[in-house]
Amino acid sequence: MNSDKNVETLNRILRGEISAVETYDQALTKLNDDAAIASQLTDCRSSHEERVELLRREVTRLGGKPSDGSGPWGTFAKLVEGGAKAFGKAAAIAALEEGEDHGLKQYRDDLAKLDGNTRSTLETQLLAKQQQTHRAMSTLKKTIH
Repeated sequence: MNSDKNVETLNRILRGEISAVETYDQALTKLNDDAAIASQLTDCRSSHEERVELLRREVTRLGGKPSDGSGPWGTFAKLVEGGAKAFGKAAAIAALEEGEDHGLKQYRDDLAKLDGNTRSTLETQLLAKQQQTHRAMSTLKKTIH
């Protein structure tokens, strides 16, 4: 596989991760009055931010220019989270869990599009973290409902 395809795929994942950070930022402004929830959201946000940095480094290493915005998914995530803010804590957590579902699916779908070395980086450093944040939001959603 050529480097351009890897860069394109990694930038798509990067935009999703930037969107996740933006969405967690929005949720934290809504849910910062509950210390336990805010702590979990902060942990998930930090995990996504680490992935943003790793993806930027990988795109640069491959000779590409990292995306600097969240793109169309970010706009959608803002709309979902904005609506969730109007409906309360449970809706906000449900929106975050939906975003984690989307991220997990994206990682799984995009793994097959990458060459061996890049795929290995995703599997060992990113996919496991995505599974953790997905699990955290699924668990939080169940405890709130």
